[in-house]
Amino acid sequence: MTRHESELPFFFGNGGELFGIYHPAGRKADRAVLLCAPLGQDHIRCHRLYRQLATTLAGEGLPVLRFDYYGCGDSAGASGEVEWGRCLHDVVSAAQELRRRSGVPDIVAFGARLGGPIALAAAQPAGFTDVLAWDPVIDGAAYVTRLDEMQEALLQDTRRFVRPRGQGESQGQWLGFEVNPTLRRQIAELRPPWGMRPSLVLDTLGATAPDWRELGIDASHVRVIEPATPWDDLARLEAAIISHPLLQAVSAHVHRVHA
Repeated sequence: MTRHESELPFFFGNGGELFGIYHPAGRKADRAVLLCAPLGQDHIRCHRLYRQLATTLAGEGLPVLRFDYYGCGDSAGASGEVEWGRCLHDVVSAAQELRRRSGVPDIVAFGARLGGPIALAAAQPAGFTDVLAWDPVIDGAAYVTRLDEMQEALLQDTRRFVRPRGQGESQGQWLGFEVNPTLRRQIAELRPPWGMRPSLVLDTLGATAPDWRELGIDASHVRVIEPATPWDDLARLEAAIISHPLLQAVSAHVHRVHA
C-alpha cells in the first residue's frame, strides 16, 4: 500500500462549527470514504489509526474526510454537549462536504465502536453506498454498564491518583469525558436494526464478540482480526490502538467490493 501525505484541515458546517481534515486522492476517483469516529476515550485511542487509514486510502486513489462531531475533538462545543441526534446531523454535513470537495457522489463510511452505529443510523440521509463497522456497539445498555464499571475502577486506581476518588468527584464522566444524561440515555437505548446493514464487520473483540447476526448479517460479512483490541483494558486506557491487519482489511474490502 502506498501513502499520500497531503491533508487539508478546515472548518465547515453551520457557522463553521465542525472541524475536518480532507485527504485528497491526487487523481480522479469513483468513490470517497468518510471516517466516522467513536466517542470519548475510544475517539482518542483511534485517532492515529484513523489518520493512517485516511492517508493509506488517499494514497490508493480514494479521497477521504475525517472529522469531529460537535462537542468532540477540535470542533466547537464541549464534551458535555454531545448528543446522538447532533452526531447524526454532523455525519450528513460531513458527507455533503466530502462530496463538494471531492466531486464524488458515492461515499463509503467507516466507523469504529459507537462510530459504527452512528454511520449506520445516518446512512440514509447521508446517502452512503456502503458502511464498514469495526467492533460496532450493538448493545447500548451493556456498553453503558461497562463504561460505568471502568469509571468506578478508574476512581479507585492508585496508579493514577494518590488516593481513591469519591463518586461525587467525577459524576457525569466516562474516563475523563463529561457525559450528559441525555446522551447516556440515548446510548443505553441503542439497539439494531439501524438505517443500513454494514457490508463488513471487522471483529477484533475476541472472546467477547457478540452475535453479529443481530445486525442482520451472516458470517460471510464478518472478518475476524487478531489480536483482540483491548477496548476495556483500564491498564492500556491511554495507549493508541494500531492494527495494520485492520488497515489492510479495510483497504482490500473497499477496493474489492467497489471495483
